Amino acid sequence: MTASNAFDERLDDLVETFDLLGDWEERYRHVIDLGRSLAPLTDAERSEANRVRGCASQVWLVTEMGPDGALLFRGDSDAHIVRGLIALLLNLVSGLRPEEIADFDAATALNRLGLSANLSSQRSNGLAAMAERMRRDARAHLPVR
Repeated sequence: MTASNAFDERLDDLVETFDLLGDWEERYRHVIDLGRSLAPLTDAERSEANRVRGCASQVWLVTEMGPDGALLFRGDSDAHIVRGLIALLLNLVSGLRPEEIADFDAATALNRLGLSANLSSQRSNGLAAMAERMRRDARAHLPVR
């Protein structure tokens, strides 16, 4: 399975789960539950260098290169729903190769999940900032041509 197929499969699985949940309140609870599954970052990882700018809540994102050349992301926030949104993004892109993440279209993915219509503009902007940070980190790991 190629990485883009892996991304599409991950997104399809999330869409299917969200469709089964039905209304937005159930989906909202599911997003919060996803956030609870995130391993907390260490105090050292909650640094200014790892902070995502553009988010109303405190958000930190750690990017590491895996042994197979895939990028591994870990994140945390001081807000429950934002932790869940981080978990959604991590489910979609963590473990993919930099070239697959560099052009990640978070807006399209989140539209498929029905999140765009149900998030405040502040949270939508924060989510866009997180996705942009992931793309930027991926681009930094692309081979120089």
